[in-house]
Amino acid sequence: MKIAVVGTGYVGLVSGACLAETGVSVTCVDIDADKINKLKQGIIPIYEPELSNVVISNVEKGRLQFSTSLKESIVDCQSVFIAVGTPPDEDGSADLKYVLSVADEIGQYMQDYLVVVTKSTVPVGTSLKVKNKIIESLNRRGASIPFDVASNPEFLKEGSAVKDFLYPDRIVIGVESERAKKIMERLYKPFVLNGHPILFMDIFSAEMTKYTANAMLATKISFMNDIANLCEIVGADINMVRKGIGSDPRIGNKFIYPGTGYGGSCFPKDVKALVKTAKDYDYQLEVLEAVENVNNRQKSVMVHKIEKHFNGDLKGKRFALWGLSFKPKTDDMREAPALVIIEKLKEKGAEVIAFDPVAMNEAKRRIGDSILYARNEYEAIDGADALLIVTEWPDFRTPDFIRMGKLLKNKLIFDGRNIYDPDEMEELDFTYYSIGRKTVNLK
Repeated sequence: MKIAVVGTGYVGLVSGACLAETGVSVTCVDIDADKINKLKQGIIPIYEPELSNVVISNVEKGRLQFSTSLKESIVDCQSVFIAVGTPPDEDGSADLKYVLSVADEIGQYMQDYLVVVTKSTVPVGTSLKVKNKIIESLNRRGASIPFDVASNPEFLKEGSAVKDFLYPDRIVIGVESERAKKIMERLYKPFVLNGHPILFMDIFSAEMTKYTANAMLATKISFMNDIANLCEIVGADINMVRKGIGSDPRIGNKFIYPGTGYGGSCFPKDVKALVKTAKDYDYQLEVLEAVENVNNRQKSVMVHKIEKHFNGDLKGKRFALWGLSFKPKTDDMREAPALVIIEKLKEKGAEVIAFDPVAMNEAKRRIGDSILYARNEYEAIDGADALLIVTEWPDFRTPDFIRMGKLLKNKLIFDGRNIYDPDEMEELDFTYYSIGRKTVNLK
């Protein structure tokens, strides 16, 4: 079987490489010639555990190729996946210009029947727009070539995307014909040998499923952050509350950890897009609007705690940040809480020095030399007025607290991910702030 995947970003590259892993012949296409040349050399443009191994292995076996030519890449293909970016417009809606541009090209170059699959996260109705764009392009050629469109949303978690793709808990596919269903079923059959299902449905439902899943997870995060803030006010411990509700199978123990808010490429964008879709149909998603508001507020919670501790005067203070990426095991800083925290500290005249195990280069690309960068976590805290923990990297979970106490100007930690035990911090004589729990050794 032969397919093409258009777009070598996070979704496209992971999808193409993992499909090749089952023996499918895959060509990943991108207009960025520099990126394609680097991929041909085995240089992976994103950090994702195991991805480099899968890419290089399948290139060596001849099952994975890279090209800048869609025209050449779709020859003899059974399916083309569209996995290009859908960045948010100013009004929050998903920008579909890249998706529709690819659809137009497919109509220009296709010679035989194709299943055209939207893999990008797109609003309800996008596959219909893709279909109409292909028809327009075919009509300009005076060609009449049969094709189907399908929706195959991804459910990949950054940091475990390869595992998620190779061992999915479900595969959602929206189709409009039996012919398209058979091709997609054949393509994904190797991934469901573990007993997890392929869920075939209509295309509109498949498109809605992706947004609804991310919106639900974002809702759980914002709800727990809201409750955590209340716990601090009334004197409860959010960790105890979390364990109490997480043992209820109707709620579960996933995505109920409080922190500094969600970020990344999916949750913020998808919540905004779903809210905008509802408005387009004259409906208000009040719960999701609140989810977004809570998340925006939560990204500033640590700064408020810092301001209160220093009586509002942060000018000339130096703060060490451990963690820049929006979550561990990725260098992705899109919508990362660290960006908000850094900006607010700088606005108040503070100096920031940061360390992240993976995201240092990405931070330099985004914010340049507006902050200082440390070679390791201990260099970051040397002489700092306080430590801020923003990303819960495993590297930070069991540090040398004795050494930390000697390096920090003040034995002061603001933990935005609740990775330390307040009682242990109290024994070690640290002043310790966290989210939704008691503050210890407050002087």
